[in-house]
Amino acid sequence: MTTTHQLNCDVLVAGGGAAGVPCALAAARCGAKVILCHDRPVLGGNASSEIRMHIVGANGTGRFDRGKELQTEAREGGIIEEIRLENCVRNPQRSASMFDLILYDKVRSEPNLTLLLNTSVNEVQMQQGVNKIGHVIAERPSTEDRFRIDATTFIDCTGDGRLAFEAGAEFMRGREGKDAFNEPLAREQADSHQLGSTILITARRHDRPMPFVAPNWVRSFTKEDLRLRLYACPGEEEPTHEYGYWWAEWGGTLDTIKDNETIRDELLAVTLGIWNHIKNGPAGTAAGEDPFSASHWALEWIGFVPGKRESRRFIGQHVLTQQDLQTSRRFDDAIAYGGWSMDLHPPEGVDVPDEEPCVQHALPRLYDIPLRSCVARDVRNLMFAGRNISATHVAFSSTRVMATCAAIGQGVGTAAALASAESVSAADIVTDQQLVNRIQQRLLSDDSFLIGKVNDCSDDITRLATITASSEQAEGPAVNVISGQTRSVHGESGVAADRTVASSHRWMSVCDEFPAWIQFDWQTPQRIHSIQLIFDTGLHRHLTLTHHDGYNSKMQWGTPQSETVRDYSIQCTNDGNWQDLITVTDNYQRRRQHTFPGVVHTKSLRVTVTATNGIDHVRVMEVRVY
Repeated sequence: MTTTHQLNCDVLVAGGGAAGVPCALAAARCGAKVILCHDRPVLGGNASSEIRMHIVGANGTGRFDRGKELQTEAREGGIIEEIRLENCVRNPQRSASMFDLILYDKVRSEPNLTLLLNTSVNEVQMQQGVNKIGHVIAERPSTEDRFRIDATTFIDCTGDGRLAFEAGAEFMRGREGKDAFNEPLAREQADSHQLGSTILITARRHDRPMPFVAPNWVRSFTKEDLRLRLYACPGEEEPTHEYGYWWAEWGGTLDTIKDNETIRDELLAVTLGIWNHIKNGPAGTAAGEDPFSASHWALEWIGFVPGKRESRRFIGQHVLTQQDLQTSRRFDDAIAYGGWSMDLHPPEGVDVPDEEPCVQHALPRLYDIPLRSCVARDVRNLMFAGRNISATHVAFSSTRVMATCAAIGQGVGTAAALASAESVSAADIVTDQQLVNRIQQRLLSDDSFLIGKVNDCSDDITRLATITASSEQAEGPAVNVISGQTRSVHGESGVAADRTVASSHRWMSVCDEFPAWIQFDWQTPQRIHSIQLIFDTGLHRHLTLTHHDGYNSKMQWGTPQSETVRDYSIQCTNDGNWQDLITVTDNYQRRRQHTFPGVVHTKSLRVTVTATNGIDHVRVMEVRVY
């Protein structure tokens, strides 16, 4: 007999993928009691060991603020950066299962967060007389348990939008026609087609020929079929096959939810058919006889869960459009940003060999993602984060990538927690500008980046101090640590100048000076309880777990980022005799927050750095003292 359990929380997050994990962590860290339900045995969604797509985001395509306009470090900060840095150092072997464990550890270690794996939210009970969710029903078949979960705010991070769908929230599917939102990249006529799905593989090269016997149900491909779809990646000595083919896409003309089993079966036939062509077709004869030879390569892993790109997109208080992205429209309620190209794929996938597998329309600048696109228009306490946010098909083709979804998740989780604490319904957040400002300031404090938004926290007393340093470079004066922005912006002022200020936005000591210090002096003693430091972690680079050796070689994987401060201490004084408060060694994280044991009364505070993780000078982006 199935047992029903009653659970209560402030925020329920359904879906533990790239959006759901940061969303749940952010809400819990903001003080909310959070329950995270995930219908799979491991966290991570498309990035998990079950699917293994590497996480990309705003810095993945193109340059930002081109020509004489401003150029911004685009890699996402906040929780997704914390996770990436953790994974980079703790998972040098690039194990997909190790990444699952890192996510699990992050979630399980959060005291305000309850995790329910293998648990699907599949029923919603609306409150009588008001357009609000009362409670949801979640089921865990593995233990024959059923959960009734009451919450103040419900957040759908499931991708397919199961929770929001059960709540009756309005949604869009397919590709809009030009007349819907006047988008130049939209189709002349609307249709029901979507981006397809992909099953990935991993392979390994051996020291001898490795046979492959294909099942009799795999599809057949010729070199002509794949002429627009590169099936080997360039390597230093020979092509490589270690990581699968994202373009092995299929199913966008079907219902990507109801037909998902059919799509999986056909994707297995497609993916193994491509591998069979590589191994046993003209390309697979013998090493050296063909530039794409894979005679010594063998399959290591093949996924059985399709990596789904698109299904439902829910209608929020604002629908993001192509124009919003291309013009970098300013939104007063921005809670995240994007920057990946508008990346449109043919829904037919491999069935249209004469069409390019994708057409990427690069964006000139980073763009805002407003909270309004993450709040349901018709259910008052429903929010969403991830690929199901309120956007047209064209705009979604950029917002859908996982690092962007993670940034949205952190923004939505923060908003839900702070609104819940004020007894404000999700639907009313954007009408309360003071609350919106608090949400944005909390996001900045937690190392999220919001275009044109700077730290104006009144509790941060660094701006009342005189700031000096042991040394400073001309492009990195010590005072930069209170610029309010934690990303460098380079180039001459252009159309983005009204939103960002050109600067390195970091203190940089002179080269080969260790120890180096930065000091804060106040005219009268201050009561200090904590300090927060933001270090440089090389946000100009890619940093993601990938099974592609060539792509991985462009990153600093398996070690801390070379720019990051490694060893440092924090001291205080009232009479010139410095007293150690905190000593840290072997740091590799970007954001470090230290709470002092008891309140410290001091006129001077100093951060002394004795080593970095590689470079010959110190880089500190921001210091906050509370």
